[in-house]
Formats: sequence, C-alpha cells, structure tokens
Amino acid sequence: MRKFLIFLGVIISLTINAQNFDNYFIDKTLRIDYNFSGNVNHQSIAVDELNVIPRWYGKRNRLAELPVEGNGQITVRDHHSGKVIYRNSFSTLFQEWLSYDEAKTTSKSFENVFLIPMPKDTVDITLDLRNNRRQVMVSLTHQVTPTDILIRHIGEKNITPYITLQQATDTCHCIHIAYIAEGYTPGEMNTFIKDAKFAMESLFSYQPFKKFRDRFNIVAVEAPSKESGTSEPSKGIWKNTALHSHFDTFYSDRYLTTLHLKDLHNWLAGIPYEHIIILVNTDKYGGGGILNSYNLSMTHHKAFRPVVVHEFGHSFAGLADEYAYDSEQIPMYPHDVEPWEKNITTKVNFVGKWENLIGKKDKKIGFYEGAGYSIKGVYRAYPDCRMRTNEYPEFCPACQQAITQIINFYTK
Repeated sequence: MRKFLIFLGVIISLTINAQNFDNYFIDKTLRIDYNFSGNVNHQSIAVDELNVIPRWYGKRNRLAELPVEGNGQITVRDHHSGKVIYRNSFSTLFQEWLSYDEAKTTSKSFENVFLIPMPKDTVDITLDLRNNRRQVMVSLTHQVTPTDILIRHIGEKNITPYITLQQATDTCHCIHIAYIAEGYTPGEMNTFIKDAKFAMESLFSYQPFKKFRDRFNIVAVEAPSKESGTSEPSKGIWKNTALHSHFDTFYSDRYLTTLHLKDLHNWLAGIPYEHIIILVNTDKYGGGGILNSYNLSMTHHKAFRPVVVHEFGHSFAGLADEYAYDSEQIPMYPHDVEPWEKNITTKVNFVGKWENLIGKKDKKIGFYEGAGYSIKGVYRAYPDCRMRTNEYPEFCPACQQAITQIINFYTK
C-alpha cells in the first residue's frame, strides 16, 4: 500500500506540473522586443514591439523557477491573481557596456529580445536589470493582452531554410539549439553546414554534454549574407552580413558580437529554437557568449572547437570566465559580494556551489585564487578548465556539475 501511495503521489505531482503550462499558456511563443538605454548614472527600459510565433520551445515545467540568477530577470504574472507563472534570467551587452568608461560620458541604446510562452489571458511582465552587486538598478512592468491586434504574427511563412542536425529522443522535453549562419553567402552554405556539424560534435565531445546528448534537438539555419566574412572596424572593414556582426566590441580586438538582436530573431522565426549559436565565417580569433541571449564564435580559426564550447558555457549555463587579467580597471566581481555564477566564488557566501565536491574523488578540487578577471579575491574550483584556457581538454568538476544541473532543470 505504501509503495502504491508513493507511486500515486508521483503521478499526481507529474500531472500537476504537466497541467501548469496549459493552465496559463498556449503552444505559441510571445516574442517581446525591448530597448535598453542610458549611461552609468541612469538606465531605462522601453517596449519596442510584440510578436507571436507558432509553437513554444522553452521549458514547460518549473515555469516559475530559475536555474541561475543572471544579471537580469523577466517575470510573468497572471494579471488577475498576481501569481508568478513564468520566469527566466539573462545577461546583456548593455549591462556589460555600463562597466566601461564610455558609459560615464555618453548614452547608448541596445536591442534586446526575450521569448516567453504565449499567455491565454492578460499578464503583467516585469523586466529588471541588476548591477554587479546583484542589486536591481532599473525595472519596468508592462501589461500584455493576448488579443491585442497590434501583436504581429511572424514565423508562419517565408521561414529561413534549415536542416535538422540531431533530433532529441523526446522533442517535447528537450533543449533546442539553433546554429545560424553569419557571413556565409548562398554559395557558402555547404561550408556552413559542415561548420555547424563540426561545432555540434565538438560540444558533445565534452562532458556532461556527451552524457546527455539525446536531450538536445539541434538545427542549422541557413541565413544568407550578401558578403562573406564579418566586419573588422579596426581595419576599416565593414561587411553587409545577415546579422551585422563585428569585432572590436567595446574596442576589444577579439570581442566578436552582434548588436542586431531583432534581425537575429527575425531569421529564426518559425524555427524550433531557444538557445542560439551564431557561427561566423572568419579565420580571425574571437567570439562572445551572453546568458540566454546567444553564443557567437569564429569558425575557421584553429581554436574554433574550444572557443565555441567555451562560449556555450556562458550562454547556456551562465558560467563565468575563470581566467584573470594582470590588471583590472573595474572589478567585474566586487570582492565583498558573492557572484551568482556557480563556478566562481569570493567566499562571501559559498553555499550551493562546489562544496559538495571538496574532499571527494578528485583531491584537486578546492579554491584557486585568480578567476572572474581578478588575480586576487575571486576563486575557481580547479587548477584549469575549459572556462579558463583553450588548451585544457574538459570542463572542471564544478562546471560539469553546474551544466548537469541546468540540463536536468530543463529536461528532467
């Protein structure tokens, strides 16, 4: 009888979780475009445009929970009851830009795009951005009514050509990744597909991705560019490409990003995706990864394999960089605040990170000073890691544990 009651309790729990999505949402995606603007002293958030897209490819369980805190959060509440019915976290280039000197003397605007399941009824959506002390610095709450005639319908026709590289065992409970071409002309799409397959195999050569490979659904999206390559502002080279990516982001030579997030999501409309990996047709070293926004990497440099995996550590799992600079003008991680990232610590509040691994099978796990760009005051768990150097062949135990937790959060 006891076993039967336990079994019945599990069934009831699973049923409640399964019904939770259907109680508040339909199987479509609401895409909300925002503009983040301002400077170091004042920031603002404005709604730009709303779009509805067929099918929802994000989480369907644990809708009000967050796997990681992030540098910002989007929270959806049922308008009538005030109940939180969906949450997600993210980071943005705008928040990173605020740490640079340029933000002290000028104001800029950045595009940002967020995906939520399409609500059945009116909802209140709150977006907040946080500083490096984990404090909310600006917040916006706005109302969305699903019957609003100005919500644009996209992704129903003229869908960008794509191929499925790998189908998950359970496509309803999996992680959807889209590789998208940048700087590949129509005549170079065969090269893009080869690069996407190589990037995919590179990812699954690393644990724990290898172990959970069957939980990932992966497509390659053939977004065509009019010119081959990418822009290099420091050399005066500007290319007309699908996503208008460029090196020299924030005047850093190897920082390769795109600021055109609306274009990015326009190319992807109607395609099964949640996590995005942009492959850039260049042999110059560079890349970037932003939590729940995108991972971007060059494809024809010898370090392509480790870089595309490293950047996915940022964009998918919210892992921090574990290397340090000789001198850091503005500390990204104040030493009196515990970082939210699970693979670094200032020892201010270490609970919930890798304390369960210390003293276990691998005796090297502990505290190694020099991480999060700081030589002193910030610690990593292991001598080396895929999040520290390109040469190290795997993720450290702390990163593997953090990635596993994220995968299980979305799929288990």
